[in-house]
Amino acid sequence: MVHQYKLNGYNIVLDVDSGSIHLVDDLVYEIVSLYEKSDCDGIVHALSDRFDHDDIRSALDDVQELVDQQKLFSHGDYPARLFDGSHSGASVESQSKEQYSLIEYPSCPDGDVATSYRKDNDIIKALCLNVAHTCNLDCSYCFAGQGKYKGEQALMSLETGKKAIDFLMERSGSRRNLEVDFFGGEPLLNWQMVKDVVAYARSIEKKAGKHFRFTLTTNGILIDDNVIEFTNKEMHNVVLSLDGRPHVHDQFRVDIGGKGSYVRIVPKFLELVKRRTRGTYYVRGTYTHLNTDFLNDILHMLDLGFREISMEPVVCRPEEPYALTDEDLPIIFEQYEKLAEEMLRREREGDPFEFYHFMIDLEHGPCIYKRITGCGAGTEYLAVTPSGDLYPCHQLVDDPSFKIGTLDDGVTELDLQNEFRKCNVFARDACRDCWAKLYCAGGCAANAFHMSGSLLGTDKFGCELFKKRIECAIMIKVA
Repeated sequence: MVHQYKLNGYNIVLDVDSGSIHLVDDLVYEIVSLYEKSDCDGIVHALSDRFDHDDIRSALDDVQELVDQQKLFSHGDYPARLFDGSHSGASVESQSKEQYSLIEYPSCPDGDVATSYRKDNDIIKALCLNVAHTCNLDCSYCFAGQGKYKGEQALMSLETGKKAIDFLMERSGSRRNLEVDFFGGEPLLNWQMVKDVVAYARSIEKKAGKHFRFTLTTNGILIDDNVIEFTNKEMHNVVLSLDGRPHVHDQFRVDIGGKGSYVRIVPKFLELVKRRTRGTYYVRGTYTHLNTDFLNDILHMLDLGFREISMEPVVCRPEEPYALTDEDLPIIFEQYEKLAEEMLRREREGDPFEFYHFMIDLEHGPCIYKRITGCGAGTEYLAVTPSGDLYPCHQLVDDPSFKIGTLDDGVTELDLQNEFRKCNVFARDACRDCWAKLYCAGGCAANAFHMSGSLLGTDKFGCELFKKRIECAIMIKVA
């Protein structure tokens, strides 16, 4: 399968099964578009009114060489391939990026394709600790419903937090680096417990041969010097919720009394980032039907001084007035393309910034297993409620039917876990013929369930957004 597209003046050809990316001239681009529709003489005839006959024949030879090397028009009837990051040869045009070497993985039944790469299917490497099922904001688009997940307000106890750390340690096998996300609700409403859990993990990690990497997601209301100092010392990553321009942010991110939070949080975010000397951070926004011009929100964040940014599409019921619609897609696509151009411009001017959804590593990308299965929800990654219940994902905590176990008993709903284990690109019908399948790994299972009613379904709108983002990300890399 081949996907070709034009963006920002570049002709880009992606061979899906091999992972090869080719930057080509207009002639080769046209040949690729005709290659499976016509024979060589037919291609020459079709293009002879625009290109020189000898040039067409020479370019056809170049294309055929790549086909013979299975770097172009490679097919799924041979073992599918993924690149491992080392280089192997030159591309069609001399100005193109180098191709990436290929490694084979065995063919196997669709339902077993994910587990065939992993003999340690019981290994857990990450937990999301919902330390506070309550919040000091009342954001109308929040999937967690003021942080309560359709339940009662609750704070995780230190005992439960320690138990979660022990649970992760015991089930992490030989894996050294372990991930713990402090989430909510608003985690800072249970700040002392967060600090105590971190201290506990640090006190036992060295002896166990482990290393914990912590992430904190916060709305910023309760940030103070103590939070900044501790966070910058102990948190590998900090996610700061800011939607962009003041009027956009304050439309949704309000307190219980309906007052916007922008002026209260931005100075605190700026101070935290200013003093951050280790680890990463992301200023994370949400765009909706009411601000499809979200590039202006990103530009506002840049003007404030932030350089690591994420902007997510709202996830909500389609009947909500702020829900994104199919009619929004052309505008959103244009926003992503303009954002990619802005990133290139600023990089050339010596003022680069990161956009989370354009981050793609063509040299040291994800392993085969991750390219097929994605985030590992329900298998490698679990969410923990304040009471110690286990769920496959933080986005499913509001649905009791997805309770998969407890910290005391471990994963007890093995049939449910197996449903998540089957989540991979080859088990989803809609993914089989999609050019982006080995970049998205099948997408978010929770979003698929919410949009289609099935873990093996797809979020069609989300798929379109993802494909556009990947096109932009690849363009940035080859530019």
